[in-house]
Amino acid sequence: QVQLVESGGGLVQAGGSLRLSCAASGRTFSSYAMGWFRQAPGKEREFVAGISWSGGSTYYADSVKGRFTISRDNAKNTVYLQMNSLKPEDTAVYYCAAVLDSDYETPRGSWGQGTQVTVSS
Repeated sequence: QVQLVESGGGLVQAGGSLRLSCAASGRTFSSYAMGWFRQAPGKEREFVAGISWSGGSTYYADSVKGRFTISRDNAKNTVYLQMNSLKPEDTAVYYCAAVLDSDYETPRGSWGQGTQVTVSS
C-alpha cells in the first residue's frame, strides 16, 4: 500500500503560482498511475489531473487545462502539480492518490492529509 504526503500549499494572489508535491512511500510507487484531486468547502472532491506510471501520458480537468501541469519523478517517489494563473475558484484542499490506469479520474487506495491552497482576489 502506498502512503502519501502532500505539501506545497499556501496563500497566493490571483494570477500567482504554486507547486504542490506528493511524496509516496513504498517501492511500488512507480507502477501506479497517479492523480491530483481537490475539495472546496461545501463541495465534493473533484478530479484535477492524472499521469501514467511512466509520466508519458497526462490528462486534465477542463477547468485547469492550460494552467496546471502534472509531472512525476519515480526516482524520488514524488508527483508534482505546477499551478499557474491561479484563480480564486482554485481554492481548495488538494489531495493526491493512486488512480486506475484505465481511468485517471477514479482514485484507488488511501488518501493523504491534503494541502490547503487559498487564492485571494
